[in-house]
Amino acid sequence: MSSGDSTATYIELAHRVADLSSKILMRYFRTGLRVETKCDDTPVTRADFEAEEVMRNEIRKAFPDHGVIGEELGSENEDAEFVWVLDPLDGTKSFINGVPLFGTLIGVLKQNVPWLGVINHPALNERWLGVAGQSTRLNGGKCRTRKCSVLNNATLYTTDTQYFSPKNKKAFERLTKTVGYFRTGGTDCYGYALVASGWTDLVCEEVLGIHDFVALVPVVQGAGGVMSDWDGNQLTRSSDGRLLASGDPDMHREALAVLSK
Repeated sequence: MSSGDSTATYIELAHRVADLSSKILMRYFRTGLRVETKCDDTPVTRADFEAEEVMRNEIRKAFPDHGVIGEELGSENEDAEFVWVLDPLDGTKSFINGVPLFGTLIGVLKQNVPWLGVINHPALNERWLGVAGQSTRLNGGKCRTRKCSVLNNATLYTTDTQYFSPKNKKAFERLTKTVGYFRTGGTDCYGYALVASGWTDLVCEEVLGIHDFVALVPVVQGAGGVMSDWDGNQLTRSSDGRLLASGDPDMHREALAVLSK
């Protein structure tokens, strides 16, 4: 395969990579797997490494000229036009505690901008696929965000409030006091999938790495939602990790105004 292949070729590969990673994660899920701690004090397991390795190998076979950025195994050919961005196990804390909300994120940067994304939840048998210019699909069927243009009617999610710095936590707390409902508790990438399918309205987070958000952008935007940094800028490879995802563009503008006060 070459970089000039059709979008369908990329979609097919993304599904194949997701299938391969699913098999590994489900082989280890709820098996009492040994847990290690990385230098940033986050957990990692054998499942994380094996899933990323099998994904990288499949991408190399199909597109040897593409770049790959993975959370666990580093980067290669980062200056390529197409760069695959992988988080083999988003929600490792859920995974090691038997909670089925963990997922695999498979993203593709095209000229440094998120272009294709998969949010795959193998324990729930749910897979979202987003591609720039196409409608997002959940298990093959189209999905749409719900329209909620008023913040005080909206539900806001975040994975964990402990990840906010003191400065940004103040801005985030203003947003929690403005929305109708606020939920936290380890949703990780599943919160963004909920926005894409119209089951919730907002996700706001800080300190997300490139492997955390590239796959999310095409999924949310292809369902009619909006994703940006806290300043309203398009998310790219150089974004600072402060993310806001909204199901409704009007609500997104309101939420940005609250964060910037």
